[in-house]
Amino acid sequence: MTTSNSSSRNGPNTLADRALKAWHEGGLIFVRFASGHEVSFPIKGNPRLESAKEADLERIEISPFGLHWPTLDEDLSFAGILDGRHGQRQPTGNS
Repeated sequence: MTTSNSSSRNGPNTLADRALKAWHEGGLIFVRFASGHEVSFPIKGNPRLESAKEADLERIEISPFGLHWPTLDEDLSFAGILDGRHGQRQPTGNS
């Protein structure tokens, strides 16, 4: 995941900031917040996103709490995305 902003190094505050735009480009999902922060994460590792058609990846709905892809039945919270959890496959094993 990548975050950037010229004014802060801590990233967006999911309680106070608001996502303005989300888009797919080159195997990454980008989210731009009102504060100017921008985050991105790869679709690789998320079974629903990495196997999706381009048209489905581009249809991203923004809610106050996260992103939703209606045709893929995928939801990711901003808190999870910022914590590095973006729907990756979970390791299997005996634990």
